[in-house]
Amino acid sequence: TRRKNFEFEPLSTTALILEDRPSNLPAKSVEEALRHRQEYDEMVAEAKKREIKEAHKRKQIMKERFKQEENIASAMVIWVNEILPNWEGMRGTRRVRELWWQGLPPSVRGKVWSLAVGNELNITPELYEIFLSRAKERWKSFSETSTENDVEDVGVSVADREASLELIKLDISRTFPSLYIFQKGGPYHDVLHSILGAYTCYRPDVGYVQGMSFIAAVLILNLEEADAFIAFANLLNKPCQLAFFRVDHSMMLKYFATFEVFFEENLSKLFLHFKSYSLTPDIYLIDWIFTLYSKSLPLDLACRVWDVFCRDGEEFLFRTGLGILRLYEDILLQMDFIHIAQFLTKLPEDITSEKLFSCIAAIQMQNKSFPFSSLPPGFLDFFQVPTKISPSLVSL
Repeated sequence: TRRKNFEFEPLSTTALILEDRPSNLPAKSVEEALRHRQEYDEMVAEAKKREIKEAHKRKQIMKERFKQEENIASAMVIWVNEILPNWEGMRGTRRVRELWWQGLPPSVRGKVWSLAVGNELNITPELYEIFLSRAKERWKSFSETSTENDVEDVGVSVADREASLELIKLDISRTFPSLYIFQKGGPYHDVLHSILGAYTCYRPDVGYVQGMSFIAAVLILNLEEADAFIAFANLLNKPCQLAFFRVDHSMMLKYFATFEVFFEENLSKLFLHFKSYSLTPDIYLIDWIFTLYSKSLPLDLACRVWDVFCRDGEEFLFRTGLGILRLYEDILLQMDFIHIAQFLTKLPEDITSEKLFSCIAAIQMQNKSFPFSSLPPGFLDFFQVPTKISPSLVSL
């Protein structure tokens, strides 16, 4: 018969081995009954052990989460009460830099990003409204007519502008699709559309480039609309972003060449492995840099990368890239060209901030100075790099 009042009752049907046989079948022998009892007790013991282990694991996760929340809460108090009111005096101190490295509390993240990025362009909320109005007029005129007379000519053809605006529409639907907040009907769809449209009017020389929608979206999640636009425009005006979004081949090649110098210094074995397949940095770095990792990494982890990027500038984008390669070095060494390219284009989703930031911290980049614009003439001749970038690689 079935044992009554178990302290632990397994959910599976393994208990059936203790049932007596139906009356039309021979009864179990004493030996068989004892064996079944022993097997059942072992199953129960194993199930109990598994349940205790899982409960312990859940407890640990909750404990870590609680500790993390406590750390964020105490860090937020420091940021709000001490650092932000004394920003200029404290931003460069060792204490603040260390606190910054640990990740910004979400409640102050947008404010710190804005202050760190700065506003060298002196854009005001009023200026944003002017360019947004201009963008809306253009959208209206494009929907009514496509003649050049209806649009102020600023050196970019109507066809190019229409293509740019169409691309914005297309890209918005592909921006963080799993969140559903930027897609049509979502709460942030129109805001994202507005910021990208206003930017194409503000910087017609740059226009809209694939990847921008992800950067704008991350800013929208952390800042009010006008502040997001101001940070967006200033961020894209930094040397690295400007080089990539304007597809400045010579500057992009300098970045790739310098990246390879640090790659070889930090990860020589993997560097030679990539070299053996003629696998160049543009194959994976372009995607990472264009979206500041917001498309490649989980959103919360991408925000942590942004935290330190806002602190350290473009150098950190390349340290992050090398950190990713270091994290997956053993796996990548086993792969061929196609599998490496596929892997780096779609990184694993279970990547954790602790592991990645530990790898980033181990990357040494002290030997060369940033920004790259200060590199000496002939730098590209010294380091063997591709003479041109394939146009297909520039597109995401």
